Amino acid sequence: MLSACAVIPSSPETASHRPPSEHQRSRTVEVAPAPPPAPPPSTALESGVQPGPAFTSFGIDAERARAALNAFRLSCPALLRRIDGSGLTRNDDWSEPCARATAWPDGDAASFFAAELAVVQVGDGRAFATGYYEPEIAASRTPAPDYQVPVYKKPPDLVEGDLGDFFPDMKGKKIRGRVQGGKLLPYPDRGAIEDGALKGMKLEIAYAADPVEFFFLQVQGSGRLRLPDGSVIRIGYDGQNGRDYVGIGKLMRDRGLLGPGQLSMQGVMAWLRANSVEGDAIMRENKSFVFFRELTGPGPIGAINVPVTGGITVAADPAFVPLGGPVVLQLDRSEANGLWVAQDTGGAIKGANRFDTFWGAGEEARTIAGGMSGRGRAWLLIPRLAAARLMNENGGAAARS
Repeated sequence: MLSACAVIPSSPETASHRPPSEHQRSRTVEVAPAPPPAPPPSTALESGVQPGPAFTSFGIDAERARAALNAFRLSCPALLRRIDGSGLTRNDDWSEPCARATAWPDGDAASFFAAELAVVQVGDGRAFATGYYEPEIAASRTPAPDYQVPVYKKPPDLVEGDLGDFFPDMKGKKIRGRVQGGKLLPYPDRGAIEDGALKGMKLEIAYAADPVEFFFLQVQGSGRLRLPDGSVIRIGYDGQNGRDYVGIGKLMRDRGLLGPGQLSMQGVMAWLRANSVEGDAIMRENKSFVFFRELTGPGPIGAINVPVTGGITVAADPAFVPLGGPVVLQLDRSEANGLWVAQDTGGAIKGANRFDTFWGAGEEARTIAGGMSGRGRAWLLIPRLAAARLMNENGGAAARS
């Protein structure tokens, strides 16, 4: 009796093979396939640019403005020389601001940024910032039982080319490898290099004591090698093997290897040491390998060949930020709020409003940088001449979205 009252639904197969009624057939409509999604913007100009708030509304304190002005002065030669891959500025746009910066009084630095530069927003302005620092690790000039990890300088057979020389729409994208048999082939990856692919080429600057510490020094891109006698060698980025960078922290999180409180650099390092065999395999999944050169004088040196400054220098994607130009961040991490200058780049720092804040050297810098993960908003400061041109070219609002 109960089964007689039940409603038995048609199976999917029965429903799918049931012929349509005359009414259904009469309403059949041909649906055009959806167009393919548009490719993501490749420059700041393609992302869309619009005016930002007045610089004075950010409340930048006098000391930070002074430090940023000094960093900007150092950056001016690069701004006047480099082609701006973001599409926002031209070299001569920076001529007047750079000339005025030279003579501007340090005590009134905030007024310089308010008077000489315009605030603009790229895309939706939503920003994400991480941190980096200058690590110091134990090393030796010569190999020894406690020092077995080679720190290599750039190999002479590593070649680099700009794909834009062959394909104009790929300008700024690099390819690296080595030539064998008349062909350009990929350069050995991290695992192959660690297994001895460069052995015998006499490229060793020194030998590090801890493979985990050296891995993270490569991620930072520069650092200090503390030798057994207490002396220090400073090293800076001098090239990369052309392989894609893989952030192992995200990889480990996605695999469930890191629990709450382990998502910082310090948490990742602790896990790698506690699980040495699996940890070594995970580090090798980041196939990117960084080569170094010895540094003298102030530093470390950023991508525009000037010393970077803790708490002032930020790394950015040159396709979205004019390298050497100022940036304002307002994030949910108060340490990172304020005025910065884009003087560096990074393998993982890609896209609009993606930044890596530099914190200098020492334990405090290590702690802040290792735990930095800030979200909020970002604005760029560009010459008023460039901002006016962008607005005029786009009908009063430099938006291309």
